[in-house]
Amino acid sequence: MSAAQKDKLMADLKAVLVDAEALLAATAHDASASVVELRAKAQATLARAKDGLLDAQGAVIDKAKAAAKATDGYVHENPWKSVGVAAGVGLLLGMLIGRR
Repeated sequence: MSAAQKDKLMADLKAVLVDAEALLAATAHDASASVVELRAKAQATLARAKDGLLDAQGAVIDKAKAAAKATDGYVHENPWKSVGVAAGVGLLLGMLIGRR
């Protein structure tokens, strides 16, 4: 799964949580026993989902920071290799763009 897909999934999950909370708030005036019980279960599920989403988001951020730190370390240890690779990638992209 690409980073863009993960970001879209996180945004979609956040939107679902917001919509579900709005739905629960809209049904707050209905005091029948079954609705109150269902609303309580839904609120508990939403709370767990929010916690899980925050944990997942934190894990993704931690992994991104670790990858950035590893990349920074590699570039500092191998500056000329890094410059050569960047130049090669730039040349390749320039050639591909120039063909169109």
